[in-house]
Amino acid sequence: MQPQRRTILHVDLDAFYVSAEVREHPELKGIPVVVGADPEEGKGRGVVVACSYEARKFGLRSGMPISLAYRLCPQAKYMPPSWGLYERVSEEVMSTLRKFADKFEQGSIDEAYLDVTSKAEDEKSATLVALQVKKAVREKHGLTCSIGVGPNKSSAKIASDRNKPDGLTVVPFADVSGFLAPLQIGVVPGIGRKTGEFLNEKGITTIGQLQALDGKQLLSWFGKNGVWLWGVIHGQENVEVRQQDMPKSLSVERTFKEDAKDFREVRKEAADGASELVRRVKSAGYSYKIAGIKIRFRGFETHTREKTLVSHTDSEGPLLETVGKLLDEFETKGKPVRLVGVRVSDIQRSTSGPSRLDGWMGG
Repeated sequence: MQPQRRTILHVDLDAFYVSAEVREHPELKGIPVVVGADPEEGKGRGVVVACSYEARKFGLRSGMPISLAYRLCPQAKYMPPSWGLYERVSEEVMSTLRKFADKFEQGSIDEAYLDVTSKAEDEKSATLVALQVKKAVREKHGLTCSIGVGPNKSSAKIASDRNKPDGLTVVPFADVSGFLAPLQIGVVPGIGRKTGEFLNEKGITTIGQLQALDGKQLLSWFGKNGVWLWGVIHGQENVEVRQQDMPKSLSVERTFKEDAKDFREVRKEAADGASELVRRVKSAGYSYKIAGIKIRFRGFETHTREKTLVSHTDSEGPLLETVGKLLDEFETKGKPVRLVGVRVSDIQRSTSGPSRLDGWMGG
């Protein structure tokens, strides 16, 4: 019995961290922007977290030493990461994407899989759904995304990277292997640097060359992972989208413009963050049971702590009290604080009232 053919969209937000910054600061649009460590005029330590497409034209890329990035593009706007902003924007966008999906699976902060089989059984109808998704993301959230459409998750993910930014690539459902054959092996999710080097040593650089191998050969090289790889490259991977109804956690982070030396300032920012977080929890119709903090000192020394409450709640008081007690441990260290964050997890639907998810997630 053949498995049911599914229609999967892989949605990838374009240059997400930078795009979120540009949305908050429109004056950055169209110029090279780098999110990462302080370059300190080429003497800084650390790396590039993300960079705009304008910056990439100068050879910049994620993971590059920030000192090298500065030498290649000193005129760029360099910004520290705003993790709280990125998580909040991600939550808003993911809420919109959920509305299109029979099943929804968030892959990371900036990507998701949507099973839209009930709405689209072929390439033409799937294209229309994808265009609707792109329109919703652009109009509701001021962001662009690139979408891959395919009959399974792996082909959709590979396709979403073929035409960036703001692209749409549809895999022919009846010939996934033909679509994949000319592509480089590095586009396959799961083939990293070491595996790529191993295959290159065997003279294999394209997926088509991999497809020509006997399945037993892949099994001997990669064990049980060879079975999965055979399915991917032949377009027969059939891993279902794992339905996710709610986020596993929510958090707020505040980065100080200058490292805070007065711990009262740290407590105030944490309390403000907790209040913001509770507003988001209540608006979404959630409750939480685990409360936690994150604190980062100068030099990127980072600590996290959490505590499980007696029961689920959507109240502000328990979170403020727990955050305050968890911070007690760090007040005596006397070190300048770079960042403080508040987090809640073990989230479930609140029993105190109906969900109002759309109220704060851009619906």
